[in-house]
Amino acid sequence: MEKIVDIIDSIAHEKGLPVEQVKEAIQKAFENTAKKVLGEDLEFEAEIDPDTKSIKVFQKILVVEDGDERATQEPERYITLSEAKEIDPNVEVGDELRYPVEFEKLGRTAAMRLHNEIEFHIQRLMEQQLFEKYKQRIGTIISGTVTRVDEEENTYVEIDEVKGILPKRYRIKGEFFKPGDVVKAILKRVVFDKINGIYLELSRTTPKFLEELLKLEVPEIKDGLVTIEKVARIPGERAKVAVNSHSPKIDPVGACVGVRGVRINAVSKELRGENIDCIEYSPIPEIFVARSLSPAIITSVKIEGDKAIVTLPSDQKSKAIGKSGINIRLASMLTGYEIELIETEGSAEKGSETEEKKEEPTITLQDLFKE
Repeated sequence: MEKIVDIIDSIAHEKGLPVEQVKEAIQKAFENTAKKVLGEDLEFEAEIDPDTKSIKVFQKILVVEDGDERATQEPERYITLSEAKEIDPNVEVGDELRYPVEFEKLGRTAAMRLHNEIEFHIQRLMEQQLFEKYKQRIGTIISGTVTRVDEEENTYVEIDEVKGILPKRYRIKGEFFKPGDVVKAILKRVVFDKINGIYLELSRTTPKFLEELLKLEVPEIKDGLVTIEKVARIPGERAKVAVNSHSPKIDPVGACVGVRGVRINAVSKELRGENIDCIEYSPIPEIFVARSLSPAIITSVKIEGDKAIVTLPSDQKSKAIGKSGINIRLASMLTGYEIELIETEGSAEKGSETEEKKEEPTITLQDLFKE
């Protein structure tokens, strides 16, 4: 085929693909077509001549020892050394002889197969490029337009040149979408299917989605002045975010909440009204556990392995547990500790303290926060 180099350059420019990869795809298409037309067991090699800008296809035949039965049983694949030397005196056992294949004489069927093979390989090349492109964006927010919702309530989203799917299990409880809606979600993974091609799996329930939304709303996080240390959430209900400041002039919690809550409310709105608690992170486990149980006021915290034993006034227990146990569950998810609550008599307002003495020392709030 003449001027194949020009065709390769045209395809590469039109599809935005590397010329060398398009060249390899075209060669593979010619080789596969020759196999389908002339025989699947045969070996072929396509070669592009840069001077003539043409492509040539050769059938490869392996040189074997004289007397090798394969040369008699499969003469189209093997040739004896003595026969090969009549063609090329310098040939040795294990070398390959190449015979040119006149592609133009293979007929219309071969031309149609070649067209389909080229389309297939170029399409796969484009999908591979998209796969690598979006693989780099895993864990970031993707936006797209809903095209349909199937019977199982999976939401299909059009995202630029690819399609995305938001499975029902990764959708916030109680939210529904209809065609035309614009959806934001985290890119969970990129799927490359040989039948359906490439598609993106999205999620709105992962803690990473909340983290990325905060990065969009809070400039201090984007600039690196405030960092998100840990996130725990029960999608659509409540979340806790532990933040830390790298500047003594910046209050990390205040930066995330914003003036009159404008920043945190914008994030909550995107998450269908999910309540978000921001707390200041501490590398000291006792302080971190105490803060994670906010709004409850804690008397003391003692760490025993993977368990945090929390002492608190009796009137603070319900606050520490929260509605349906959601507050203590989130605190446990955030800190990584199993939290055990121990009540003491009195109330936080009266500042009453327990008189019971422990054999092992505990850390009180006064100890935790004193300078």
